[in-house]
Amino acid sequence: MNKKVVKRIGIGVGLYAAFVMAVITFYPDTPKDMDWKDREEYNKIQISKLELGLQKKQVIELLGSPDITEAKRNDDKELQVMFYRTQHRQADGITTEDECTALFFENNELIAWGDSAYQSYVDG
Repeated sequence: MNKKVVKRIGIGVGLYAAFVMAVITFYPDTPKDMDWKDREEYNKIQISKLELGLQKKQVIELLGSPDITEAKRNDDKELQVMFYRTQHRQADGITTEDECTALFFENNELIAWGDSAYQSYVDG
């Protein structure tokens, strides 16, 4: 093969690699920038990594803003449920609680998640 052709191919591959690295470095993929399908998958993966006792701020840093949230005070406890979309039910452009996983916080500390978390909030 001609040395000029090989050189041009090498330059092209190098420029492409530089472009890819620039995109990865300067365009972080955050939950708020994802489309709903990617966000659902991202939320499922991140929720599976959660641990009891995390602070609400840590969860928001990991998952971004919740799709739906509810809060109330019960005696001396601050109770909050944050819903993150994790499954598609109906193509209506509206995210509903049945399309989400509930994360239950007491005094800003994660104490439960899933269907039972929301029931605890409703009953509490």
